[in-house]
Amino acid sequence: MAQVVETTGKTVAEALASAVKQLGCTENDVDYEVLEAPSKGFLGLFGVKPAKIKVTQKEMAAEAAPAVTVEDVKVDNSSAADVPVKSAEKVEPAEPTVPVEEQLARAEKFLREVFEAMNIEVTWKQSEAEDGVVFNLEGENLGILIGKHGQTLDSLQYLVNLAANRGVAEGRVRIIIDIEGYRARREETLMRLAGHLAEKACRIGEEVHLEPMNRHERKIIHMALQDNRRVSTYSAGDEPRRYVVIVPRRRRSRRRDYEVQERYNED
Repeated sequence: MAQVVETTGKTVAEALASAVKQLGCTENDVDYEVLEAPSKGFLGLFGVKPAKIKVTQKEMAAEAAPAVTVEDVKVDNSSAADVPVKSAEKVEPAEPTVPVEEQLARAEKFLREVFEAMNIEVTWKQSEAEDGVVFNLEGENLGILIGKHGQTLDSLQYLVNLAANRGVAEGRVRIIIDIEGYRARREETLMRLAGHLAEKACRIGEEVHLEPMNRHERKIIHMALQDNRRVSTYSAGDEPRRYVVIVPRRRRSRRRDYEVQERYNED
């Protein structure tokens, strides 16, 4: 009789690997059914669920059937709620072009569904910018949508763009999500920080490492200091902990005064 097990994991692949280990066989020796698709929840904060699958070991005497592989499972990430599982054959082909108006309508629909699920009242004003279409959100107590240094806001923006551009091959619209001018204020803060830390790097004659930032914020730092002849900048580390390094062009001698060094270390 065929052996049957049910396993869970962060992903379907992880659950399948656990099952074949329990059965002492390979993926080619089993069939499996996804009972519950994995879900990262809303912005990775709410409703996180593991994958749950039912794995059946094939009868040795039965005629070999095509094995189901992990690659046959496609996850639709267009929604921040429960993630449905679709077979590869059912994936719709990309459309050549979709009117911008329709893409923006998709974005608005997605935002309404998200805010309804979170039970918060949010309105927004739409405007065009050089690098895309801006949705500036307004409402009370929207700090939960910003997160630390805008990380939650960036995640929401990423999901909105996925929803708006789903199946679009050409003419994809870029949507920028802002909350009551937060991004402009954050940019001003980063530019001031860049100037302050550039001065510090010149005073102490050593490199200054900033905290990890996303690609957009690192670019702001680089741009803020690109005309500063006293320092140069570069990025180091791996995502998601990649950071900017500010380097003074004239470094202090290693034989520095101890008291001066201690004073700067307190900055």
